[in-house]
Amino acid sequence: MRVALLTEGARPHPPRGAGGWCDRLAEGLPEHDFELYLLTGPQGPTAAAARPSPVWRGVRETALWGRRPGGRPPGALRRRRYAGAYEELVRALVLPGERAAFGPGLYRLAALAREDGALPAFLASAHARRILERTWRLPGADTSAGQPLVRDVLVAADLVEQCLRPLSAPWYGTGPGGLGAADLCHVVGGGPAALPALVARQLHGVPFVVTEHGLHLREQYLGHPPRAEGCAGAGSVERQAGDDRRQRVRAPGGEWAGHEAPYRWPVRALLLSFFRALTEETYRQAAVLTPGSVHDQQWQRRCGADPARTRVVYEGTTAVDRPAAGPEPAVPTLVWAGALEPGRDPELVLHAFARVRAELPGARLVLYGEETAPGYRAHCAAVAERLGVAPAVGFAGRPAALAEVWEAGTVAVFSALSQRGPRLLADAMLSGRAVVSTDVGVAREVVGPTGLLVPARDPRALAGACLALLRDEERRARLGLAGRLRAQERFGVERVTGAFREIYLELVSQYPAFPGGGGGGEAGPAPRPFARPAEYWLADGRGGAPEAGGGDTAGARGPAELAEAV
Repeated sequence: MRVALLTEGARPHPPRGAGGWCDRLAEGLPEHDFELYLLTGPQGPTAAAARPSPVWRGVRETALWGRRPGGRPPGALRRRRYAGAYEELVRALVLPGERAAFGPGLYRLAALAREDGALPAFLASAHARRILERTWRLPGADTSAGQPLVRDVLVAADLVEQCLRPLSAPWYGTGPGGLGAADLCHVVGGGPAALPALVARQLHGVPFVVTEHGLHLREQYLGHPPRAEGCAGAGSVERQAGDDRRQRVRAPGGEWAGHEAPYRWPVRALLLSFFRALTEETYRQAAVLTPGSVHDQQWQRRCGADPARTRVVYEGTTAVDRPAAGPEPAVPTLVWAGALEPGRDPELVLHAFARVRAELPGARLVLYGEETAPGYRAHCAAVAERLGVAPAVGFAGRPAALAEVWEAGTVAVFSALSQRGPRLLADAMLSGRAVVSTDVGVAREVVGPTGLLVPARDPRALAGACLALLRDEERRARLGLAGRLRAQERFGVERVTGAFREIYLELVSQYPAFPGGGGGGEAGPAPRPFARPAEYWLADGRGGAPEAGGGDTAGARGPAELAEAV
C-alpha cells in the first residue's frame, strides 16, 4: 500500500539522520511504498531531501516557518470568503462557547487555499489582522491572560500564518505525490504535521495514524509558560520545574528561536489555544492513535482521545542489539545521565550521594550531560562542595555514546522530577546495569519490577536504594539481567514494525480501496474493501488478470480452472 509519512523536518528525522525512527519504520515494512512529507525551516532543503534514502519512494518538503511564501492576495469576492472562514477559526480560539467551530473554519480555509493558493497572502494582510484584533477584543473573549495590545495582534497574526502554512502545501489531490492518492497517512509528532492529514481526510477520505513519542501539546505548554487553563499542563510537576527553556521563544514548528524575548501572555494564550484545538481535532479525526507510552496515553485521554482507538507502541531502538556492558568498575560508582537542569534534579543525586558516601567512603558519582540552564553546572559543583563530596563527584560532560555512560558505572541513577520519555531509561536497562529511578512519568511502566523506584525529592529513599544495590552484587546482577530482557522485549524494532503492519492492514480493510473516488467512477457506487476474493487478482493464463472495473469473473471459475490459474 501507499503510505504518506508526515513529520516536521527538524524532528525526528534529520537530527537522528539515517537509521532514525522514520527510516527504521520504512525499512521494516518493505512491502509498502513510503513517501516522506517534511515540514521544514527556512534553511533550504534538508539532507533527507538532497540525498533521499532508498527506503523512500519520494521526499517532499514545505517551509513551516521563516519567510512567507510569495503569491498574490485574493480579490474582493474571494477575500470575503477567506475573511469569513478566518473569523470562524479565530472565534473558536478566543470564545469558549465556540470551540467546536475550529474544525469547520480550518477546513474552509484549506478548501479556499486549494482553489487559488492565496491563503498565505491573505493571512499576512492588514484585513486579516483587523479580523484578529476585532475578534480578540469581543465581549466574552477569553482574555484571562491580559488584554491584547496592537503589538500582540501583529505578533500573533504572524505566528498564526506560520502555523497554518501546511494548508497551502502543494500536497493535495489524487495525482502523483498527492495525499489523495495515498492509502493512508501516518503523522509522526503531531502538531502542525497533522494539518495535511486532516485536510486529506476531509477532501479525500484518507485515514491517518498519529504517533507521538512525547506529546506535542505538552511540549508547547512547557515552551510557553501556561496561564490559561488547559488539558495538558495545569498543576503538573513538569511545569513546576525551573527549566530555563521556558524563558525562550519557541517557533511554531517546535524549534527554539534562540533569543531571550518571550511573548507576552495574550500571545502565548492564543498559541496554546490554537495547539489545544488542533490536538483535540487531530485526536477526534485520527483512525488510530499510537502514543509512545501509557503515560502519554493518559495525557491523550485527558485531551479527548478515544481509548478504543488508542494503542501504545513503544519507540523501538537499535540498541537492543548492543552487547551488555562489561565488568563493573573496581570502585563502587553511581552514574547519572541527562541535561543539567533543575527539571532533571541532579541536586537530589548529590544529596543522596552524600549519604551514600557516609556509608561507603570509597564510592564515586559521575554525572554525564550538557548544561542547558546557564550557570547550573557551577551551582551543582557548589552544592557538592558544600556537602563535602566534591572530590568524589565528576562532571563528565556529554558522552560520545550512551553505552560509555553505563559501562563506567555500577548502578544507573535517575532523579528527574518528570520522566516524559522512556528512551534514556530503556538504554540504561539494555546495558544490563541495575537501575534506580524516581517514580515519576514513564518510570514505573518502563522499569517495572526490574529496578528500584523511589519518591521524587527524597534523598533518604534514593540513598537507601543505591546502598542496597551497591552492597549486594548478586541482586545487582539479577535486576540488571531482568531489566535488559524487559527492555529487549518492549523496545525491539521488530516489535514496532510488527505493530504498525497490523495497524495498517486493519485500517485499509475498513476504508475504501480508492478513498479519492477513483475506484468506481464518479457516477458509480463507492468501492467496498475486500469486495472480490483473492482469486480475482490471479492471472488465468489466457488474458491476464481482469480489469479492476470488470465483473467478479473469478467467482464463476471451477476448481480445476483456479488450480490452473495458480
